[in-house]
Amino acid sequence: MSIFDPHPTDSIAGFFDELANSLLEQGEMLSPAELHGCLCGLLGGGLRGGEEALLAELEQALDISLHGSLADAIGTLRSRAIESIGEGSFDFQPLLPDDELELPQRIEAMAQWCRGFLSGYAQARVKSEGQGQAVLPDSAEALRDFAAIAQAASDEEDEDSNAAEEAYYELLEYLTVAAMNVMLDAGVGGDESAPVSDHGRSTEE
Repeated sequence: MSIFDPHPTDSIAGFFDELANSLLEQGEMLSPAELHGCLCGLLGGGLRGGEEALLAELEQALDISLHGSLADAIGTLRSRAIESIGEGSFDFQPLLPDDELELPQRIEAMAQWCRGFLSGYAQARVKSEGQGQAVLPDSAEALRDFAAIAQAASDEEDEDSNAAEEAYYELLEYLTVAAMNVMLDAGVGGDESAPVSDHGRSTEE
């Protein structure tokens, strides 16, 4: 199953390499992790609208061009992100490389995802009604943590590889939950057409 299928059923984790190849084919030197992070950051920042609005803001935030099958894939990733935290499913996953990649590369991809999230979040806050609203405390804490993770680097001389792997997965678990909470605070997974209140929830709830 492919991310470019209209209704893919595979876990999002299997799409990393495919999306990377598609980006390269379109001449974009961008990590799929950063792209997905930016997409989620736009949602978490309160961006409203459908796929076209998301594509436009992604292109502006990341200074890239998204078209053809790659644009379709972005639509799939958007739907996956919304559905994964809607209706109480809570099976959201950041788009990161699988365990076959060496730990330093996986840590760098996680940092890229966080950089993308922060870029998207900032872009959405400028464009959306959330610009004049205070960021909720939990979301603010998560954003500060994402900024720290964005600067992360692996110590390739670390002799305790098992401990390093364990630390990576603990950080990944935190990142996943924190990202979901930021998006939930923005009302993602609910009625996207409803305005967002000062508490980050739909005013029509």
